Amino acid sequence: MNAGAGALTLPALFRYGLFGLPLAMLALPIYIYVAPFYAQRSSLDLAQIGAVLLAARIAAAFIDPALGAWMARGGRAYAVYVAISLPLLLLGFGALFHPPAMQEAATLAWFLATLLLVYTAYGLASIAHQSWGAALTQARAQRARVAAVREGCGLLGVILAAGLTAVFGYDGLSLAFAICLLASGALLLARAPRPAVHARAQAPSPGGWKVPFRQRAFRWLFAVLLVNGVAAAIPATLFLFFASDYLRLGHYAGPFLIVYFCAAAVSMPVWVALARRFGEARAWGGAMLLAAAVFVWAYGLGAGAAWGFAAICLLSGLALGADLALPPALLAGLIGAAGHAERHEAAYFGWWNWGVQMSLALAAGIALPLLAWLGYVPGQGGGLPALSAAYALLPCVLKLLAALLLWRAPLQHIYTHTTETRICAS
Repeated sequence: MNAGAGALTLPALFRYGLFGLPLAMLALPIYIYVAPFYAQRSSLDLAQIGAVLLAARIAAAFIDPALGAWMARGGRAYAVYVAISLPLLLLGFGALFHPPAMQEAATLAWFLATLLLVYTAYGLASIAHQSWGAALTQARAQRARVAAVREGCGLLGVILAAGLTAVFGYDGLSLAFAICLLASGALLLARAPRPAVHARAQAPSPGGWKVPFRQRAFRWLFAVLLVNGVAAAIPATLFLFFASDYLRLGHYAGPFLIVYFCAAAVSMPVWVALARRFGEARAWGGAMLLAAAVFVWAYGLGAGAAWGFAAICLLSGLALGADLALPPALLAGLIGAAGHAERHEAAYFGWWNWGVQMSLALAAGIALPLLAWLGYVPGQGGGLPALSAAYALLPCVLKLLAALLLWRAPLQHIYTHTTETRICAS
């Protein structure tokens, strides 16, 4: 099916976007649950877990641009890469969360190897899926809709993963992930809308991996992504520790996450409408300011403050909807305005995912060892002031810095591929 202007109906977008659900079911555990999982179920300490996460995420960060360049150079349909990723995703997830009983050194090796497999498979699937969506349309009114449907399905996957883990544990989550992955993958490959022009399949792009950083606007947007990504990754990495040890509300961790991601899902149409009215960059900047203004209050909470933290989860979740829907739409517009639609999407999203992975690597590799050095040991009550500051204050400072960078970035002129404007390399 080709994606003409009339083909991008909501059901058609749903057939495309549903694949984001199992990808998010995978992303939540590897970004939030994996550190506490190995801290509780293995002999590894927090510093070792942080070191493995840092090493794996740095390696994954360099794998993603290589995957994007390989896909851009190969010139195959994005569906081919999605199909390749499916068995790798199943194998990696199962191995990561069902490790055999081993000695400490073997556990470290298993943890690192399975993380690398998961990150590689996830990178292949997500780059192909995001590039597929970016190639569907360059209409400003449609870009945010495509991203919002995909990310909205992703939020449903996150909510489902949080609920399943809380009720059925990792065995139930693994089974549900496998079913959702295979079902949505089959729907995507068989019925989803595809780009109307397949220029990329006819003209491979050697050297295309260099193209994104020749664009001044992309360099600015990439800097915003890195700073904003670290701001988001620090509380994601520390969430379970903060909820369990600082608030002493670990039994409410699942409901808190569900409130947070439900709020993000509900806010998606609002952010799409604001992006249509003011542009993706201005709407995203407003969301960053909202997130900082709300999240800073987490620092003042005390043990047992369930309602206060739930309110923060609700309000900061509203801002998360913009973080999910607007940056990919802004990047899609940048690609089109540069004249690279349907040729270089994979190269752009390969570097984009590099930035995401580097943000996660910095968050885990800095925050966890730093907290261990400051005396925080999970479950033992020490170092709680440092945990609170790292969780609540540092992300707000970074959010404000990201908003400043976005305000100064040369992005306001990005609208559609059909306009006269083009982004110039400097």
